[in-house]
Amino acid sequence: MQKYVQRNAENIVEHYLTIFPAVVILGARQCGKSTLIKKMAEKKDSFLYLDLQNINDLNKLTEPALFFEANKEATICMDEIQLLPNLFSVLRSEIDRDRRNGRFILLGSASRDLIQKTSESLAGRVGFIELSPFSITELKNANYQMNTHWFRGGFPESFLSVSDENAMIWLENFLRTFVERDIPQLGFQIPALQLRRFLMLCAHNHGQLLNASKFGEALNLTHPTTKRYADLFEQTFLMRSLKPYQQNIKKRLVKSPKLYIRDTGILHRLLQIPDFNGLMGNPIFGSSWEGFVIENIITEFSDFNYYFYRTSSGNEVDLVIETPSKRFAVECKASAAPQLTKGNWNAIEDLQPDKSFIIAPVSSTYPIKENVVVTNLLHFLSEELK
Repeated sequence: MQKYVQRNAENIVEHYLTIFPAVVILGARQCGKSTLIKKMAEKKDSFLYLDLQNINDLNKLTEPALFFEANKEATICMDEIQLLPNLFSVLRSEIDRDRRNGRFILLGSASRDLIQKTSESLAGRVGFIELSPFSITELKNANYQMNTHWFRGGFPESFLSVSDENAMIWLENFLRTFVERDIPQLGFQIPALQLRRFLMLCAHNHGQLLNASKFGEALNLTHPTTKRYADLFEQTFLMRSLKPYQQNIKKRLVKSPKLYIRDTGILHRLLQIPDFNGLMGNPIFGSSWEGFVIENIITEFSDFNYYFYRTSSGNEVDLVIETPSKRFAVECKASAAPQLTKGNWNAIEDLQPDKSFIIAPVSSTYPIKENVVVTNLLHFLSEELK
């Protein structure tokens, strides 16, 4: 039996349950939403879990108002809530009738439709939480192997596999199910082969600018269709776009977003990289590290604003972080002896950040210039932005 890994979101969910009548937890399929809630349910006296993909559980909601009244003392969790959109109006009436906090937990697999319907029907009554696959701060312990996490990604079934081979088999099945079943269930009738080809093209361009015209030419798709596919995969938490930083800097800046496959295990499976040694010899090695670092940072500090910086003359930095009071620059280098390029130094000069970081797979933290520090990812997440 696999060991349960405590999630950082657990405390957030508990807090939200004291504030809102309903809490919505969104995230990719298989990222651990159900496991998290079932584990939390062990601490509660009265808890009901309904999987809306299970016909028996679905039948219990044939008359939802009667079911809620019969179980009014329980916290009711409904998984895959986007499969029953008509339930939102019933939930609104039920919450308005009895506005106790912590009554409902709604789990959804990355649906824009879910967010819109919940926002419209339950505005002011619901708190949103996004759950990502495992982050490095959730996995830090004596047995943690960062290279395993980096290569297999953070999906629990992949990371906890007994071997890289088993992890890749699970990830391949996840991808097939995602494009063949999950996307159609969300109401998008797009050929699975076309979606898979688009994902593979995105994987080959991981960490690069999204050029919708170039993508369209490669796949024989129109510019709007390419953008629609990118938006769909971002809404389903498989991809992330990072906007360019443009505030108050008089430079010729790029305007296209950068594109990342959010989970590095998915990235490596799409590129058919068999193990970490294969990754080290692959041209995607540096971009893979960049995506791994950026995804962990954004997952850990979701309330900050994030951008990349690049000028037409080649000045660039991978990540600009804006907190309410400070600005930080982050460059990701997959090297044990990282060095900044002239373009990196020029970007730091342009941005004038409060502090700059080079995040690399190193064991110690050390300065290389005033307010410019080399550090590892775990130290950065644990110490630098707290």
